Amino acid sequence: MDNTYISVIEALIFAADDPLPSKEIINAIKEIDGPDIEITEEDIEKTVDDLNEKYKQNGNAFVILKIANGYIYATRPEHAKYVGYLSTEKSKRRLSQAALETLAIIAYKQPITKPEIELIRGVNSDYTLNTLLEKNLITIQGRADTIGRPLLYVTTDEFLKYFGLRNISDLPKPREIEEIMKDEDFQEQKRRIMMNEVEENLEEETNSENESDVDNESPFE
Repeated sequence: MDNTYISVIEALIFAADDPLPSKEIINAIKEIDGPDIEITEEDIEKTVDDLNEKYKQNGNAFVILKIANGYIYATRPEHAKYVGYLSTEKSKRRLSQAALETLAIIAYKQPITKPEIELIRGVNSDYTLNTLLEKNLITIQGRADTIGRPLLYVTTDEFLKYFGLRNISDLPKPREIEEIMKDEDFQEQKRRIMMNEVEENLEEETNSENESDVDNESPFE
């Protein structure tokens, strides 16, 4: 591969809003410079490795990650707590405890049916599944060969992107999850999320009460 394409690959990944697959990088280059250009997926991977090594040596705050079968820029893990402090997730991106529980079950047991999910959780999961489908974190992958032929649910590439995973095999093992749960930074983030949820619930209750007061006011007073 011509070394002049190193910066081209860097630019394409930088400009992408979503993880950019190697095939799309190759297609873009060949569409512009001709189909005879010799460049492979291995060339892309080596270029990304070389760029990351350069970023590391220069002390840059970012790296190129391979997640959801593509490449994307991200800040270094050691800066996560600082970036996280400044960034506040919008409500549409925030997942409730019920949604996280359901998503975890699907991620580890997929493909899985709604009855199986509800058997594990012990509660109805209609609303939670609809929420996860709307957020494109899960999708339907056919039907099970059982009585009633219930729908089968699996995670999506958006799920991988949301949690910063290269593929589903990168999910933490049960023992790793226990270690994460004990981590002080995790406990602090959990506390903040719970406080945010409490504040949101209080705000919703206050708004509901105000709306109720307005509805109950007599138009003749």
